[in-house]
Amino acid sequence: MSVLLPNMADFDTIYELEEEDEEEQDEPEPVVRSQELPRPRDAPDPVAVRGAGHITVFGLSNKFDTEFPSVLTGKVAPEEFKTSISRVNACLRKNLPVNVKWLLCGCLCCCCTLGCSLWPVVCLNKRTRRSIQKLLEWENNRLYHKLGLHWKLSKRKCETSNMMEYVSIACYL
Repeated sequence: MSVLLPNMADFDTIYELEEEDEEEQDEPEPVVRSQELPRPRDAPDPVAVRGAGHITVFGLSNKFDTEFPSVLTGKVAPEEFKTSISRVNACLRKNLPVNVKWLLCGCLCCCCTLGCSLWPVVCLNKRTRRSIQKLLEWENNRLYHKLGLHWKLSKRKCETSNMMEYVSIACYL
């Protein structure tokens, strides 16, 4: 099956051309519902780097653990891993104290503002997550995609409670 775009006027219209030697398959193709590519069955599980800080604002810890996971041995140099995590920690160290101050102010004024005083903290937390995601994407393009890894920020359930936390995950490409 081929896709043909005849000219720019019909750019939004996609025509399908059927090839003569192609036969219909009996088995339907698997449907991938996520944006990620399906992992091969023999691919190792993703590596999760959990937050190691003592302050957590809406699931985002104030620092990630810089200890090199043994699963990544032979995939990436420990120095590169520590440098990448240190960059993420620097971003958290810069942004999270401001979020904590706004959270305290928001909690103090919550009754008077009917909860609207918590919006600045929600927006600041979202901005911090986006900056970390951009930083991880930069790291991926700079180094990790060449090594067959993809780092991302993901929400996972805490091991000790029902709360959610953000962890940095390395998936194999």
